[in-house]
Amino acid sequence: MSRAVRFDQYGDVDVLRVEDVEKPQPAADQVLVEVVAAGINPGEISVRTGLMAQMWPATFPSGQGSDFAGRVVEVGPSVTEFAIGDEVVGWSDWRSSQAEYVAVPADHLTRKPLALDWIRAGGLFVAGVTAFAAVRAVEPRAGETVVVSGAAGGVGSLTVQLARNAGAHVIGIAGEGNADWLRSVGVTPIAYGDGLEGRLRQAAPAGIDAFIDTYGGGYVELAIALKVDPARINTVIDWPAAEKYGVKTEGSPAASDAESLGFMANELAWGRISMPIAAVYPLEGVRSAYTELAGRHTRGKIVLSLELGAEAGRQSG
Repeated sequence: MSRAVRFDQYGDVDVLRVEDVEKPQPAADQVLVEVVAAGINPGEISVRTGLMAQMWPATFPSGQGSDFAGRVVEVGPSVTEFAIGDEVVGWSDWRSSQAEYVAVPADHLTRKPLALDWIRAGGLFVAGVTAFAAVRAVEPRAGETVVVSGAAGGVGSLTVQLARNAGAHVIGIAGEGNADWLRSVGVTPIAYGDGLEGRLRQAAPAGIDAFIDTYGGGYVELAIALKVDPARINTVIDWPAAEKYGVKTEGSPAASDAESLGFMANELAWGRISMPIAAVYPLEGVRSAYTELAGRHTRGKIVLSLELGAEAGRQSG
């Protein structure tokens, strides 16, 4: 048997439970992984509450989660890339990573670098490949100015660093409480709220070359008002605004491959980027984890640890 997160109907966090389910059996091209850590993401809230039912309907009982890291415990007969005992980072396309065991195709895995800790590895996939795709979409170049909204969130905190590593001057929109962290990674912080457009114009008097929206709520319109070329605006969340203004919407689907994930894992392992951890919860704390995430004021990722006992509470990142 395997403990796993499940829900039987759309709703708030109260529909979530952790229960015993049949241990997955890997198909011929699959790998069975014993999960050490699994990330949580805002999109999973939209799926669970039914907001995305037309695009991504749930089949009940539904599992939950994409991100994970763990140890290989079984391989299908056609798998040659991995062996029992390998430490891996990966993703599930079947809402199943928040569990003790997960079975996925071998091409959904990359080896975990030795220097990368389990918690960051387990929370990397969605945020990591989304940031990778978003930065690639706007093609920042050395000396250019790039603005990122939601700059301290799970996706935004990685996005600002990738853009910085491309040589751009990066301006990060975030709450004032995140200003010191943004400065520590070479990003100019700008507080959101009234007067934001004026503050951005003052911070970038020569203009803004590219804009990445990881938050929604009007930032695409702001980028248009700031005269940013729509071809160099990317949003990972505001689909109506993207359709209206013709901006890009490249996110995790555009970079959901082992090569992109492996690149991000190595960037973290070698310290070329960092990934803040807002909190760590045991699997049984999944309701509390999503409640904290829904507040939309976390710095970095919230991760579920399968190594924490059910009685453990929230751990600081």
